[in-house]
Amino acid sequence: MKDPITIKITILQPVHKVWDYFYNPKHIVKWNFPTTNWHCPKATSQFYEGGRFDYRLEYKDKSFGYHFAGIIDEIKVLEYVKSHLDDGRKVEVYFNKIDDNTTEIIEIFEPEIQNGREMQRVGWYAILDRFHKYVENN
Repeated sequence: MKDPITIKITILQPVHKVWDYFYNPKHIVKWNFPTTNWHCPKATSQFYEGGRFDYRLEYKDKSFGYHFAGIIDEIKVLEYVKSHLDDGRKVEVYFNKIDDNTTEIIEIFEPEIQNGREMQRVGWYAILDRFHKYVENN
């Protein structure tokens, strides 16, 4: 990975629930956006090695949107998923079981070149924090 950014968060839920909510499209559309001005109207995932995922993120007013899409390279169930995005950047997500009701997620991703590192770190963390709140409240 080239000059990766790492973010992490601790979630007070069991690893099997955190895993399911993170990769199940019916949940992804409810949390995968950085602020309330955004939404994720569609998420698809072929959740196996070599499978494709495609999450549509867009402003609610439809003035801007993009696809967060790529291929799943490696899965170790309840432990990690490694993938690469359509632009070639790599993403790794680790699920560390702290105890029966606590899970730490660590995301490591290669930044893109259009936006600054701190902006990307803040944006990815905002989505991860929204995920954290969604999982703990559902």
